[in-house]
Amino acid sequence: MNRRLLVLPALLGVLTPLISGCGGSGGGSGDSGKPIVVGTTDSIEMTKDNPAPLDPATSYDSATWNIFYNTFQMLLSYPRSSTTPSPDAASDCHYTDSATLTYQCTLRDNLKFSNGDKITSADVKFSIDRMRKINWSAGPASLISGVKAVNTPDDRTVVFQLKAPDATFPAKLATPAAAIMDSKVYDMSKPYDGWKLIGSGPYVLKSYTASKDGSFETGEFVKNPNYQGSIKLNNSKVDLRMFADSQKMESALKSGTIDVMSRQLAPDQIKELQSSTDQNIKLTEAPGGEARYLFLNTASPDLKTKAVRQAMAMVLDRQAITKNVYKRTADPLYSVVPQGISSHINSFYNVYGAPNVAAAQKKLHNAGITSKVPLTINYRRDNGGTMNQPEAEAIAQQLNATGLFDVTAKSEQWNAFLKAASQRKYQIFAISWLPDFPDPDNYIAPFFDKDNFLNLPYQSSEIQDTLLPQTRGMAARSNAGPDFEQTQNIIAQDVPMLPLWQGKQYIAARSDITGVEWALNSSTTTQFWELGRGVSG
Repeated sequence: MNRRLLVLPALLGVLTPLISGCGGSGGGSGDSGKPIVVGTTDSIEMTKDNPAPLDPATSYDSATWNIFYNTFQMLLSYPRSSTTPSPDAASDCHYTDSATLTYQCTLRDNLKFSNGDKITSADVKFSIDRMRKINWSAGPASLISGVKAVNTPDDRTVVFQLKAPDATFPAKLATPAAAIMDSKVYDMSKPYDGWKLIGSGPYVLKSYTASKDGSFETGEFVKNPNYQGSIKLNNSKVDLRMFADSQKMESALKSGTIDVMSRQLAPDQIKELQSSTDQNIKLTEAPGGEARYLFLNTASPDLKTKAVRQAMAMVLDRQAITKNVYKRTADPLYSVVPQGISSHINSFYNVYGAPNVAAAQKKLHNAGITSKVPLTINYRRDNGGTMNQPEAEAIAQQLNATGLFDVTAKSEQWNAFLKAASQRKYQIFAISWLPDFPDPDNYIAPFFDKDNFLNLPYQSSEIQDTLLPQTRGMAARSNAGPDFEQTQNIIAQDVPMLPLWQGKQYIAARSDITGVEWALNSSTTTQFWELGRGVSG
């Protein structure tokens, strides 16, 4: 029995973006030829540790994936407002067996890369094999680690043999972990250094500028004349500009220097834009799948004892963090799986309830711990509108106020931060997670499966050997609910991490820019092709 693309659970509210300020959400008037300028405070840096930031094999963050989704092509992609992947570079994809161990795709006719090279099934195989071979530290190779082999019976057919049944595999093929790369350009064994890239997606990175310290500053993205896929472009050119300061980015939007202001907006800016009467600017709010986590190094001497981690869970006040630090632009999160994703339960609240210092003190004393526990929280150095420092300081203050902990907070540059975290150099570190696809699996497996990309020391054989494999064998994802709920309860009991908050998505634009309500997908990627220039109705 052939099993077609499996439907993933819908992200609640994904079809209902909210717009404030002037301007409607109506369609545009087409492409005027003038580039649409998009501003962001995301940063991309070229360093000694990562000399190839625009190679999908090495980069696994929102800033680079924002570029990858617009320039590379995958076999599958997500249509507007859908959480079900459908063919893009492929004309058809389906399981060929009832066990969901063999997945086959047929390529469209006459596909080409932006440089004119023909795309064949051999390029798809090369791309998957290359991703697995390079296996870059903190890269996205873990997403396709379930592939046993890739076969190419002819130039247009690709057959994936999986190690175990995986109902989420089509969704993984729709991510840049499966970006189709030119085997004549990219090396099988090493990353493609520099700022250049060759893909077959809707846009070509025509030119760029970078600072002396190795930071990407601007990029000129033009329509790829060789693109053949399911995406319809509403413009022919997009200029991307990186800002180190979200206030300067907002000033550029108000002056008309940029047309769109994407992530990251500071909480105060969001509040101001929500109440603004400026007729030239509109703010769009959309449901988001972003989750913020605090990971605990369970191999660290001061955190090896479960009672210490549980005591932290007993006193963490998420309500205070979302109120005082994020001005209620984020919601408290009590599980590794956010609200709005199927199978979510408030596992941490169910186990620990409201903050309770007395209970935490008792927990530590029963474990023989009577002195303050020394801890260090590491966080990514703030850029743009991020609130990493005040958040880390607020958490440290909360823990220290109990008299049970002695916590300090330290900042780190992004590339060094992620590498150090994956090398287990930190006791505690915070990251924001943007889903690769809206399924509970993608909030659990990247951290707690055997091939987790952060190389976390915490291991649960029940999660890795039983629960995750069972859920992946269920084509009807609603049937996986009990196993996902049990997984969330195990994580709450063992506390290898503390969920902090889940965020909404915001994007601001000039009133003549259309398609803004569709521009952000559930992974906070800015889909350049949705943006147009015209008069809103």
